Amino acid sequence: MLMEEGSELSLTIAQIVQRLKGSHLHSQIERQAKECLHQPEIKLESLKEDVRSFLKTSGWERQLQNAVYRELQLPPSHPTAPPEHLKEPLAYMRKAQASWEKRVLKSLNSMSTELGVPLARMRPPVEQKELTNKWNEMGTDEPDLTRFRPVYAPKDFLEVLISLQNPNHDSSEDVSVRSHWGLIQVPLNVRDIPQLVWTHVDVWFIAIGHLCVSICCPRKYLFENEYVQMGKKVVLEQDSAAAQQYSRQGCSTGLRADLWALILNSTNQPQDVMHYEQLTAGVIQHDLLVDNLIYKDVKLTASNDDYYFVFEDFLYQVLLCFSRDTAVLEHFKYNSATPPKSFIQGVIPFHGFSMYVAPLCFLYNEPSKLYSVFREMYIRYFFRLHSISSSPSGIVSLCLQFERLLQSHLPQLFYHLRQIGAQPLRIAFKWMVRAFSGYLSTDQLLLLWDRILGYDSLEVVAVLAAAVFAFRAENLMEVTSLASAEAVLADLSTLKVMPLIQIFLFATAI
Repeated sequence: MLMEEGSELSLTIAQIVQRLKGSHLHSQIERQAKECLHQPEIKLESLKEDVRSFLKTSGWERQLQNAVYRELQLPPSHPTAPPEHLKEPLAYMRKAQASWEKRVLKSLNSMSTELGVPLARMRPPVEQKELTNKWNEMGTDEPDLTRFRPVYAPKDFLEVLISLQNPNHDSSEDVSVRSHWGLIQVPLNVRDIPQLVWTHVDVWFIAIGHLCVSICCPRKYLFENEYVQMGKKVVLEQDSAAAQQYSRQGCSTGLRADLWALILNSTNQPQDVMHYEQLTAGVIQHDLLVDNLIYKDVKLTASNDDYYFVFEDFLYQVLLCFSRDTAVLEHFKYNSATPPKSFIQGVIPFHGFSMYVAPLCFLYNEPSKLYSVFREMYIRYFFRLHSISSSPSGIVSLCLQFERLLQSHLPQLFYHLRQIGAQPLRIAFKWMVRAFSGYLSTDQLLLLWDRILGYDSLEVVAVLAAAVFAFRAENLMEVTSLASAEAVLADLSTLKVMPLIQIFLFATAI
């Protein structure tokens, strides 16, 4: 057993070393190591130790540690496993995702044919100049988008998830499936309340800490001030692992931007700025059909949102660049999806896609920094919300977990809603597929996303969705239709995220 663990560890180390060898950080450290040889304090008899000491004191060792930590967050690979199994081990999930991709591409191609708009074209020089001049004021542009429609909406995607079936699984022999009244009928392992409580024990301790301070401490804000100072120390030390642990209990408002960038290892180095400028140049030079979908999505969502309408220009810039970023395709190594065709280049946006970016605009006002943080958030988390997989953070698992939590701990409510044709998932899905962006107030949404980053998991999204139903359970038991149930849950902007989650998790666990 120990030998197997040792060989797996050696394999992981070898894989990380191999990936880092081709990185920009590796070349920087190598160059610094060579340059430091000219330093007078570097002695030949202690060369190795002196160079290592120099790299440590100059901050390069910490950057290397953060890079290794980022690599450890990626799913493990195995040399003998087929590539498709690394992406998704379940064949029926791979097949369903492939079928969904074909449907989306067919919809895009049909739109191109119907409207007579090419999927991609070179912009004439006059258009390039116009776009360059209004790059920072694209929100003032009012193109005619009436002919364009979103390629798909979350409700379309939900219907696909509902139809998922494992052809090799006999549900008649599975008690958990037969007793499940929900819409998702695939046998995936999702965590129950005791397991979630154990995993999110930090949430419990922070709740106890705040309670003790409010009851026992005459200096009410002592606890919070100490926590802020701790956060400042984490930022100062530039430790990604410590930043992620800190984020589990919520980030201080003034430190959140630095902490998130640290967790995501988004350093915004000169090469990152240059990459963003190259993407910008690509937008100026080429016009894509998906550009119209991006424009329309921003107009339909963020531009009509009281919190996000002021960031319209930023959203266009980031999303148009994102649609051309082939570096994003790296995430397909760990996803059941396959890379889009070359003439599309990037991710095909759906209705609400721009809301993945909008909350980040509160944290980053430098476009290249905003872009690099969003891209890393997408590659780590958001892509899982609109692709079919068996991942514990994938949307299928989140839907199943949401339904199981409600059915287990609020069975009467679940049964009542089901009987009146108001399946809870049909209401909650739109929240989960956007990680609640556009539904919660921004300060509460950022607190939720703190936990996504802190626990490196989207599970908390399903927990919050169940907690919202629990909070409104009394009113929901009185409704008699889907429309009236939706009305009860229409406005989430006044909800406080962490008290809801704490009450739901720990009240039902006791």
